[in-house]
Amino acid sequence: MGYYDENHENDQDSKENGHQSRETHARGGWFLSGFIGAIVGMVCLLIFAPILSDLGVFPYQVSTGAQNTNNVGNTTFNRQMNVNVTTSVTEAVDKVSPAVIAVINLQKANFFDNKYTESGIGSGIIYKKDNQYSYIVTNNHVVSGAEKVEVRLNDNVKTNATVLGKDSLYDLAVLRIPSKNVNAVAEFGNSSKLKRGEPAIAIGNPLGFSGSVTQGIISSTNRTIPVESNNASIETQVLQTDAAINPGNSGGALVNIAGQVIGINSSKIASTGTGSNDDVEGIGFAIPIDFAKTVIAKLETSGKVKRPMLGVSIVDLTMVPNEEVKQLQLPSSVKTGLVVTDVQSSSPAARSGLEAGDVITEINGHKIKSYIEFSTYMYTELNAGQKVTIKYYRMGKTHTTQLTLGSKTFS
Repeated sequence: MGYYDENHENDQDSKENGHQSRETHARGGWFLSGFIGAIVGMVCLLIFAPILSDLGVFPYQVSTGAQNTNNVGNTTFNRQMNVNVTTSVTEAVDKVSPAVIAVINLQKANFFDNKYTESGIGSGIIYKKDNQYSYIVTNNHVVSGAEKVEVRLNDNVKTNATVLGKDSLYDLAVLRIPSKNVNAVAEFGNSSKLKRGEPAIAIGNPLGFSGSVTQGIISSTNRTIPVESNNASIETQVLQTDAAINPGNSGGALVNIAGQVIGINSSKIASTGTGSNDDVEGIGFAIPIDFAKTVIAKLETSGKVKRPMLGVSIVDLTMVPNEEVKQLQLPSSVKTGLVVTDVQSSSPAARSGLEAGDVITEINGHKIKSYIEFSTYMYTELNAGQKVTIKYYRMGKTHTTQLTLGSKTFS
């Protein structure tokens, strides 16, 4: 026989309700404690974070304000990174940059107008200063054709420059400006001590961007490239670097890691490769400073570089057609030399008895291998006014003659 006990049922309900009440109270307590703890932690963070950040313990900067109203307490956390980088490269750049300036080629727009317009811009290096003047070396092509030359110094001060001398053969020119606003002079280094792979820094004004710096290495210390000027062709020694050299860098400084000028930036190869439309990059050239010093000194003092002259027109024997070579009646052992095509009147060659059709094979015991090799030897090893002995062939017979070299300039 079953029955229904109302009191027992009420007791069970009372126990269950009491248990639920205690669970709710416990959850409420945990939530309240957690909320209070969060508030306390936030306050401590606001108070101590700046102190810890100053001590370097806490790497964040804490700021308050209305920068982000969606954040709790209007608090914003910003990562602060203060980096002060000083390297050998930055020190070298700081040392020489004030002496690397812009050289502006100005020309008249027309004959009747006295206004000058900018025809081109390159770079230059202040290498010497006295109480009255400062001296700048740049490339000849930077100032070529200029009716007026202006210099823009490192602090953007402009001043007129006087061209003291130019040499187109080695693409160098020397300028002079008042020393009034000049505050820095570059130091020349020693290009003969350079090693392949050592750092190289190019400083100049590529595309008119003043004081641009590019970095690379010395790719070659003894590269030769052909140069032509005033009907003369030579092979000149250059430094090769992969530091970017662009239009406007010409005349600027190639610098070693000590901040010394080791070369004068002169040209950049950007030719299209065979079967490819890609430009060649990473090949720039600079005139070695050891070689440039001699030319600079002559341009500064006399305004020109006197180079030796024979007074003949010549052509490389290897370029003469075979039928014409046979008419020269040369011995089979003679494979190289220079064929005289014309002799200037009253020239050293004319006075020595040289004639058209003669084939020059030696000068001062130096055997001639090619026209460009001969020109290079003439302009780098011999001097104007020097007496030399020339060996040549005329109608198959060998002869020697002596002459005193004349002089010519390339401006």
